[in-house]
Amino acid sequence: MRDMERWLGDGGMPLLGTLGVRFDRYGATEEPVTGWAEASWTPVPLAGNPHGLVQGGVHSVVMDAAMNFAVNAALTGRDRTQASLEMKTEWMRPARPGDVLTVRGDLVRLARQVAFAEGRVLSADGTLLSRATSTFLLHREQPRSA
Repeated sequence: MRDMERWLGDGGMPLLGTLGVRFDRYGATEEPVTGWAEASWTPVPLAGNPHGLVQGGVHSVVMDAAMNFAVNAALTGRDRTQASLEMKTEWMRPARPGDVLTVRGDLVRLARQVAFAEGRVLSADGTLLSRATSTFLLHREQPRSA
């Protein structure tokens, strides 16, 4: 498994820490290739809209980071994600600043040039608040010729 301990906490993105996100755990398997990442999230008032709810775009930022972390956890060597190609997000229930939430990203499928992932935001009791799917462009290390 790739060592990504240095990305725990804010995931290397100060914006996530500012929003109240903290990556706690991650993992990967080789057969079949999977990767996952989990974060705890207590949204700060900055994440809220004028109605006192966490703004939908903030959910998207957080899930994008979790999915990206999950994909990178499964990659080996110097391979890494390069960019998000597309993302679809659905919001089922509201979250409020101060709520204790869990964020999970999972690698669904790893192909040669792209990876497919899903993300979820769950309430403290496990209720699904929002979910997303995304496709990531991969940067693969090129083999050196002899």
